[in-house]
Amino acid sequence: MNESKNDPYTKLRKFLDKLPLGFPKTSSGIEIDILKALFSEEEAEIATFLNPIPLTVKQIARKHDIDKKYLKEKLYSMSKKGLIFRIRRDGQIYYNTAPFMIGLYEYSVKKIDKNLAKLFNQYYNEAYMEELGASGVPGFKVIPIEENIDSTTTLYPYHRLKESIKEARVISVTDCICRKETRLLGEGCDYPLETCLSFGAAAEYYIENGLGRKISAEEAIEIVEKADEAGLVHAGANTTHLSNICNCCPCCCASMKGITKYGLDKHRFLNALFVSSFNSDLCISCGQCVERCPINAISLTEYAIIDGERCIGCGLCASVCPENAINMELREDREEPYERVLALGKAIYQGKEKKKVRD
Repeated sequence: MNESKNDPYTKLRKFLDKLPLGFPKTSSGIEIDILKALFSEEEAEIATFLNPIPLTVKQIARKHDIDKKYLKEKLYSMSKKGLIFRIRRDGQIYYNTAPFMIGLYEYSVKKIDKNLAKLFNQYYNEAYMEELGASGVPGFKVIPIEENIDSTTTLYPYHRLKESIKEARVISVTDCICRKETRLLGEGCDYPLETCLSFGAAAEYYIENGLGRKISAEEAIEIVEKADEAGLVHAGANTTHLSNICNCCPCCCASMKGITKYGLDKHRFLNALFVSSFNSDLCISCGQCVERCPINAISLTEYAIIDGERCIGCGLCASVCPENAINMELREDREEPYERVLALGKAIYQGKEKKKVRD
């Protein structure tokens, strides 16, 4: 596909592709079709004025020599549409770039239709699954619920999912964009839909822009518990700071599909902090854990056997074991999450750069 360097959509594509999780070009140009479906030409141009660090309208206007009043109206409108991110700090409003993921894709949760679902799905298959795993640094961590973790295990606060939820300043919930997409394409599953949780500044963004509804910590914990019962994997950004929890299914989730559908290594997508530990003396070979495992990491002989390398540490097997023969333990070789999203982004970017050198 021919690109004009002055075309606002081409400029925006190149701009987004410079972010840690980029927005790579395809031979079909499907990524430009996505941008055209989301942005007007004017909005695409303005989006390139931002960067990952939050800035005030005044700072952006001065840097690009734009009328402040005009820019203020446009940025607020774009943030309401889920095209850029807006945050409040000390009475000031700041704006920063929304990458494709987590960002433009997830913020389309209320406006996604069959056409947009087709575009997203095609782009995932052509380029984005590869982009998600290109760095070798997993963007998400998997956390089991506390009840399934060995009681003798010493945990950091961010290892405790429910405790982290209780400490959140504000919480929102919305539909899972991945399952919405597949349902619109007639390929969806029957797993619960309203399961996508956000916390803190991310939650405020969802609530203020009508992308999600505000809920209490008790409601959020109930959602996680029901998601666990349904067989969904609890995954959040690979940071110690809690910003989101996706309750992922193996058939629709952008990260899970790379493992379950395409057989790629789990570490390209998910940071497995825990691993299942089986007590063969208690195991009655009922097979419930085999059926429950979302990535087929368990086999059954005289008792259940776990493939520790394949296990993502979700704890779903432990949830259904009638004999309590399964506990989750912290992996000895685990990689602890990054402290903040910026540190995670830097690691992803550096991982991609190292891969380019090797290739």
